[in-house]
Amino acid sequence: MSLADTLLWLCSVPSPIGEERALCDAILALCEAQPLAAGVRRYGDSLVVPLTRCPGAPHVILAGHLDVVRSEHEGPARIDGDRLYGPGAADMKSGLALMLALLAPERRPSVSVTLVFYAREEGPYAENELGSVLDLDPELLQANVAVALEPSDNKLQLGCCGSLHASVRFSGRTAHSARPWQGENAIYKAAPLLARLERLEPETREIDGLVYTNVFSATLARGGRARNIVPDSFELNVNHRFAPDSTLETARRRIIELVNGEAGVEFVDESPAALPRRAHPLIAALAESGVLAIEAKQAWTDVARFAANGVAAVNFGPGVQAQAHQRNEWTSISQLETGDRILKRWLERIAEP
Repeated sequence: MSLADTLLWLCSVPSPIGEERALCDAILALCEAQPLAAGVRRYGDSLVVPLTRCPGAPHVILAGHLDVVRSEHEGPARIDGDRLYGPGAADMKSGLALMLALLAPERRPSVSVTLVFYAREEGPYAENELGSVLDLDPELLQANVAVALEPSDNKLQLGCCGSLHASVRFSGRTAHSARPWQGENAIYKAAPLLARLERLEPETREIDGLVYTNVFSATLARGGRARNIVPDSFELNVNHRFAPDSTLETARRRIIELVNGEAGVEFVDESPAALPRRAHPLIAALAESGVLAIEAKQAWTDVARFAANGVAAVNFGPGVQAQAHQRNEWTSISQLETGDRILKRWLERIAEP
């Protein structure tokens, strides 16, 4: 199949987060129909596929998540000119298409390659199956480098920012809204924190010549019992994105300082950052293989999970980044083909003695 046909097939198999099994089963059947260096290892709805083993050559992990966000689409997956429409077309079934292309015997690189297809990336950090895959499959931790094929417009995006979500709870006292002076409005108690958040300026950090940004955002709000009751509780979700030179401990402390003792704080989802590793020889080789640009990764990706396990990792993928999670998501077929050429060139480059 062509790359476009492969991607169209991937998009035609529904795999919203939590419902990846059908796609996992289908990819397992494709992999087992081809000669492999060793048998496929399955963990839940995730797969580790030892594609090639070349003694003395670098060991590369190519990783992609099977799940997509639940979004709206007008009609089935389809091709219209250079655009391929479908759930996950950009994020990140375009990356999966490049991985599956390497199953063809004539495409096998002269390096050791392991393909990792995993579930539940689009949800909380703790539920992402890549964590358990790395815990259960020690061979992966011996790899020299991992590439997360997240959509990046064929740009090399290094490192990633960390992400911390905190539930900030304000307490008050109920009263009838006709007599609000008899209570304490928990929503109003959040006003000082909201004002501080609004005034906060993004803080940039330069690491390895790349610029990352520390930011805070109030992203969800919930409170109140009824329209005619002064609320006794109000909850904000505060999301802190932090540069790779910060730890989770530092990020937690910043949230605590920002809240200033005015409310209770519970940390509900924590994802570490990852350093860019720009000087790593295999990453430098990818930078020289035709990538369209080299950038900092401001968002969080599983590059951080690999880094936390001692495996240098980068973000590089052919998907149209701006289309991730969009209604009627699409990606560019020509961009998909360009990404395939860059990946092929890199694997050939690092195979050279």
